[in-house]
Amino acid sequence: MTLSINSSSSPKPPTSFPRQTETQRILTSPKLSTTKGKPDSSHPAPEVMNASASSHTTKVKYSKDLAFHRELKRRVEEYFQQTELPQRDPPQMFRKTAVILSWFAISWVLLVFVASNWWQAGVLSVSLGLAMAGIGFSIQHDGGHGAYSKQQFVNQLMAMSLDLLGGSSYIWKWQHNVIHHSYTNLVGVDHDIDLGILCRFAPQQRHLWFHRFQHIYLWPIYGLLAFNWHFYSDFQILIQGRIGEHRFPRPQGRDLVVFVLGKVMFFSWAFLIPALFHPLWQVVVCYVLTAFIASFVLSIVFQAAHCVQEADFPSLPANSNHVNNSWAMHQVATTVNFARDNRLLTWYVGGLNFQVEHHLFPDVCHIHYPALAPIVESVCSQFGVKYASHPTFLAAINSHARWLRLLGCA
Repeated sequence: MTLSINSSSSPKPPTSFPRQTETQRILTSPKLSTTKGKPDSSHPAPEVMNASASSHTTKVKYSKDLAFHRELKRRVEEYFQQTELPQRDPPQMFRKTAVILSWFAISWVLLVFVASNWWQAGVLSVSLGLAMAGIGFSIQHDGGHGAYSKQQFVNQLMAMSLDLLGGSSYIWKWQHNVIHHSYTNLVGVDHDIDLGILCRFAPQQRHLWFHRFQHIYLWPIYGLLAFNWHFYSDFQILIQGRIGEHRFPRPQGRDLVVFVLGKVMFFSWAFLIPALFHPLWQVVVCYVLTAFIASFVLSIVFQAAHCVQEADFPSLPANSNHVNNSWAMHQVATTVNFARDNRLLTWYVGGLNFQVEHHLFPDVCHIHYPALAPIVESVCSQFGVKYASHPTFLAAINSHARWLRLLGCA
């Protein structure tokens, strides 16, 4: 997750997506799904359409490497067969959901109805922000990927927790599942690594003089993610029908109702109800602190997994629509794990410190990622594929800071 600021260094024709029959159910990368039997309709194979200079559209394609792909899938399927564990609906996930939602609800109730001085309000605002990020990391994220449950209505319900937090589960699925997961770190296609002229995340992006300071000024900007969702980007995307340069079908029917009701519910619990009991300026101050904490935490976890020195930032060759790597190898090359032995961090960030495993198997509940990591690493070693992992979260953050400074000085 990153800020969705749609300012590009050079204008390009927009890319379009075909409308899906069940856009609310879009999930990414069925190629590596471990689900047996006939693929269900909730796992379409989305393809990003890259508009060429001549204005005709061509499909971005990966090279084929079926051996690596098949071995990954075989080894993971073997793990689930031997352990007889469910890929989705694990009891641990239900307990975790209850804990995080209770954390959120208690923090909000205490903040609105109990807090009586500034330090109590400050502590509870921070707690509420951390709980919001926790919902995004675990509940919404697994639900949005169809990894929470075998029942699609349960996945959709969990995914809609993002609407409760002021975002849009519909837009998130297009931006995250379809674009980011299909074309991770692919410069010019993955919108999550493009903040326009604001910063430079990839070597191919244009360098401007003020980027030399990006390793300093970007940190507070990471705290603006939720503000952007709440007041700008979701509405802009809805009106324009585009995510960056990619056209997508605007929400209709139930999807549009969920979008509108989600915004109404968010503004009600974040502003309207608190304003009935407290001066508006106090409500705004607590909102700013809460949203900043949630935004900052969500942003730096993404950056630690993708925008670091060890990750690749490939781009399409000139006059070509082919990526010079297979899809599975591309996912491994463009994602980096961190703090795999930190159980508390793994619990809080919903296994997103196991980013490689998540990108290869997004429809498997994150509870399983620590067990899948040695399997994936072993297969990568067998095929000579680079598998990157930082020992700690701090090491990953330091790598991100070095990457920002390196690209800023280039």
